[in-house]
Amino acid sequence: MNQLSVLVVVEHDNQTIKSSTYHSVTAAKQMLAGQGYLHLLVAGHQCEKIAELAAKIGGAEKVILIDSSELSHQLAESMTDAIVSIAKDYSHLIFPATTFGKNIAPRVAATLGIAQISDITEVIDAQTFIRPIYAGNALATVQNNGHQVVLTIRSSAFLAAVDTPDIVAIEKHSVSGLNQLAQLKSQSLTQVSRAELSSAKIVISGGRGLSSGENFALLESIADKLGAAIGASRAAVDAGYVPNDYQVGQTGKIIAPDLYIAVGISGAIQHIAGMKESKVIVAINSDPDAPIFQIADYGIVGDLFEILPEFDKALA
Repeated sequence: MNQLSVLVVVEHDNQTIKSSTYHSVTAAKQMLAGQGYLHLLVAGHQCEKIAELAAKIGGAEKVILIDSSELSHQLAESMTDAIVSIAKDYSHLIFPATTFGKNIAPRVAATLGIAQISDITEVIDAQTFIRPIYAGNALATVQNNGHQVVLTIRSSAFLAAVDTPDIVAIEKHSVSGLNQLAQLKSQSLTQVSRAELSSAKIVISGGRGLSSGENFALLESIADKLGAAIGASRAAVDAGYVPNDYQVGQTGKIIAPDLYIAVGISGAIQHIAGMKESKVIVAINSDPDAPIFQIADYGIVGDLFEILPEFDKALA
């Protein structure tokens, strides 16, 4: 396979395309550098609407639609079979480095017997990439020597592609007999009325210093006034203060908002790995020696239970 050919797997919920896909498309275009072709894969059940939305994303030349009841829950087992069925036509198989992508990409790579390069933050050329290691304390330059490669893209490292007036063709691809050994029995979804953590421009996060889940109400009031999303450190999640969806860090969501406010978070290396690319970082902590202050643009040393109500009052 000599010609560059990139397939970006679209992350969606049957209603909207997740922002991670738009960032992945930008990375894909950088790999192609004007050569080869870029296709988008929309896989799921009753997802024609998503294919139509994907057809507007600038840079893609075609949308491939795999619509099957066997993909209704987009489980890794059945999704892998669907992706592998068309994989031979592509040199690069790209996924966002989100829960969705991390769930499917390794299985695709293992099934095809090819390499995977994870969490790419910079594209050098079509076969050479930069990715963070050691919780972001070092950067590795990695080169693919195979004819095919699976890649996951860190969304915060790339600008989002934009929609264009030109709509590309949608090609339907039929599949059957997909892996059904795994079945979804139930799911519990966290309902969030405010901005989504992965794409929010402003994020306010709480740590163990908030002492309880009830005290996250202090952040909620401020978040509502700022139009911000709410995050949390792993310590706060492990303590049961908030759901796992809130976690920011190496093992949670990696984000880069315009403004990140860390409240009662000491700044463990795993948390910093998930938010240090934020444009402006504000830290509120009672410990003047907390590591979070080493990367903060602005720091407030004091009792968060006194500072937050004053902050809230000032915003009002």
